[in-house]
Amino acid sequence: MKKNSRKMISPIIITAVFVIYFVLYFAMIIFTVPNIVLKVMLGVIPALLGAAMIYVCMQRIKEIKGGEEDDLGKY
Repeated sequence: MKKNSRKMISPIIITAVFVIYFVLYFAMIIFTVPNIVLKVMLGVIPALLGAAMIYVCMQRIKEIKGGEEDDLGKY
């Protein structure tokens, strides 16, 4: 169990860093861009990227829990 926990740390940290970056970027856009249409257009992209990062991290954690630690081994 501890071996699998160690392998989950890096995807979680990378995901957290990117999601924090996207949230900060979105907050910067909210406060600096005056036009509401531009805010929405520029804010959707980081929101979608953050959601994609979380989804990929969850898939990676499922792979690690399922015993597939090295996903490059199947290629």
